[in-house]
Amino acid sequence: MDYDLIVIGSGPGGYVAAIRASQLGLKTAIVEKESLGGVCLNWGCIPTKALLKSAQVFEYIHHAADYGIHVSESSADFEAVVKRSRNIAEGMSKGVQFLMKKNKIDVINGFGKIKKEGKVEVTAADGSTKDYSAKNTILATGGRSRELPHIKQDGKKVIGYREAMTLPKMPKSMIVMGSGAIGVEFAYFYATMGTKVTIVEFMDNIVPIEDEDISKQLTRSFKKVGIEIMTKSSVEKIDSSGDLCKVTVKTDIGEKILESEIVLSAVGYTPNLEGIGLEEVGVKTDKGKVLTDEFYKTNIEGVYAIGDIVSGQALAHVASAEGIICVEKIAGHHPQPLDYGNIPGCTYCSPEIASVGLTEKKAKEAGYEIKVGKFPFSASGKASAAGAKDGFVKLVFDAKYGELLGAHMIGSNVTEMIAELVVARKLETTGMEIIKSVHPHPTMSEAIMEAAADAYGEVIHL
Repeated sequence: MDYDLIVIGSGPGGYVAAIRASQLGLKTAIVEKESLGGVCLNWGCIPTKALLKSAQVFEYIHHAADYGIHVSESSADFEAVVKRSRNIAEGMSKGVQFLMKKNKIDVINGFGKIKKEGKVEVTAADGSTKDYSAKNTILATGGRSRELPHIKQDGKKVIGYREAMTLPKMPKSMIVMGSGAIGVEFAYFYATMGTKVTIVEFMDNIVPIEDEDISKQLTRSFKKVGIEIMTKSSVEKIDSSGDLCKVTVKTDIGEKILESEIVLSAVGYTPNLEGIGLEEVGVKTDKGKVLTDEFYKTNIEGVYAIGDIVSGQALAHVASAEGIICVEKIAGHHPQPLDYGNIPGCTYCSPEIASVGLTEKKAKEAGYEIKVGKFPFSASGKASAAGAKDGFVKLVFDAKYGELLGAHMIGSNVTEMIAELVVARKLETTGMEIIKSVHPHPTMSEAIMEAAADAYGEVIHL
């Protein structure tokens, strides 16, 4: 065997798995057809956050007078904003290259495909192929922007997230199809930069997987900055033959025709399963996902799968955790299976959203008798000082045992606050224990303690 482990795909699942494998003494290689770091580092998590930071800075400048600072003139250099984002992505990818060298992991450039008897075929950019062998192979091929069958992306007027990060100029108008994390992040970015943005969402609320109170607050915040929101609506067809796209939108009161320079499709993702050898080797799939056990082993000996191509949340930190668990099992350790009920979700629009566990509605549907506490940032001293009073912390507890069932936040920097509640749930911390854990003042995180206190009728600052 050439290797103990070959990982196909170098996103946050693949490269993390490779590093952990090397730490555990496995001779490891990683196969990547594009740039190390995968979509997350190159076209997803990291470069989008760079764009969002530029938008936030621009927003600060617009509201500088609120802080007693006067700025006479300001303008956004869209090309420079995009260039900064790309430079950051390139820097992160180089960081992964360094980690591969540091951990003595061989990087094989090309498209990887599993074959029988532990073989991996890699097709290079010039079309040449070479076989490698490994005792174990992890498939970590990730996903791509989902394309609706009746709405084809042309990469120019009807685009996915990749094109949204590198448009040659800022559009005057944009329709965003879908209001999940990708949709609302780009909606905030472009609206803040000066684009007229309309969100079209099929469900009753934007960010539909979040608690309904979160959705309502984000709707209010977005409308304040001029984003138009159409819920219970769907894009039926797009005519992109003219200078502007003519977009037919079906609503609950009939069809509307909207015009826009750009239509961004943000209606989910499609796992990358094509051409990687699943059918030839006999790896079982179901509903477009690879079937695995709780340690990510497929039905084929020595073949594993992690990340966006298996069931579970399609998030970078989930893929990383899966990769570590998978490799530790391969190495003969005894890892615990991942608790998918305690995975934090973060959305980086402004205001930010962060959540973990059950929503209030889901908790009730599950049969729990609940206590709900809510603390608005309008009552927070730190939020007032920072000029960031939009939003709140909402906690859902089991009334019988005090178990924290869910945490839902919207506001400034809440993506940095959610980890406290992930740890609290992991340690089975009760509501009273959160109340009695002294939080520093003045901080945004005080709102967590106050929300818990509200659930138990002990809130001080409301």
